Amino acid sequence: MQMTPLDRGFTRAVLRIIPTAVLLAALGLLLAASDFLAGDYIRRIVIGIGINIVLVVSLNLSNGFTGVFSLGHVGFMAIGAYAASICTLPVALKAVNLPALPGWLSGLALPFLPATLVGGAVAMLVAFIVGLSLMRLKGAYVSVATLGFLVIVQVVLVNWDQLTRGARTFAGVPPHTTVWNAWIWAVLTVYLAWRMGRSPFGRDMRAARDNEIAARSLGISVMRSRLLAFCASAFLTGVAGSLWAHFITSFSPKSFFFTQAFAIITMLVIGGLGSVSGSVIGVALITIVSEILRNAERGLTIGALVIPPIYGASQILMAVLFVLIIVFRPQGLLGGKEIDPGLIARRIFPPTRRRDGPPDHGKDAA
Repeated sequence: MQMTPLDRGFTRAVLRIIPTAVLLAALGLLLAASDFLAGDYIRRIVIGIGINIVLVVSLNLSNGFTGVFSLGHVGFMAIGAYAASICTLPVALKAVNLPALPGWLSGLALPFLPATLVGGAVAMLVAFIVGLSLMRLKGAYVSVATLGFLVIVQVVLVNWDQLTRGARTFAGVPPHTTVWNAWIWAVLTVYLAWRMGRSPFGRDMRAARDNEIAARSLGISVMRSRLLAFCASAFLTGVAGSLWAHFITSFSPKSFFFTQAFAIITMLVIGGLGSVSGSVIGVALITIVSEILRNAERGLTIGALVIPPIYGASQILMAVLFVLIIVFRPQGLLGGKEIDPGLIARRIFPPTRRRDGPPDHGKDAA
């Protein structure tokens, strides 16, 4: 019997859903093992990977989908971190650390999730205001302008003592970030970026990235598509800032500057601009390699070979790796392509089509 179009559609849907469900189940088992069985060191690495996935995938929405290469997205991370931390800081601690807060804010103590959403919303509002001007620029000009935005955020954080404690450490943030809420946001960010990339807005973004003149001739609003990606990216980056702040629990304005920006951009470029899967692979690869190199900085003893401590080697090797990727594979590891579990499953288990045999009219009657 030949498969009807409805049967084929159902088979494709099953082959697309089952691999994703299997991946999510395997991820859940790994997270449970890291949370309940592993030590604090492994748990911190797993949480860090989840937060970095939110950061890099959200940056890919702007840099990869629209081609507007932003160097200042760490500024939105700082805005989200400070805004959410002020909201969750206990009232008694606010009276000590931030005595000059406005009255309505000094008595406010929100739970973690609403505070995280507030941090993302404030970052998105700032992105909308600055994006009205920045998204009209092209090429290197927008990169320099976003870098200037990062410098402005630094200056504001250092000088706004009433709200940020200035250059002093902002301490006392409740440690709300866990393995589970970090990775829930990571999975949600990956799904939103994947859906947005395949939506009409995503096609508009890619069209404006590949050929702006042709996109305008087709009636695509380049400014609107860029601004949408910029604001969505800023919201998720602000969420990542809240997750990071409630994971570290104490930070200062210098935590959100060039070193952090370079690390995030390295993960994005190595994974591949425009590829959500590449962003995840880039985060996992760079985080694991960085941890190995950081441990190796203390020195190694391999048999008779003794390697002395080389402090700073991890940053040097990461910079060298970044340069090598730019020179020999500028498109990154995946080159803008995606890993589709459903497509892999359909290639491994192709749907069969049963056809009817030749019609049997029976024998002639005697």
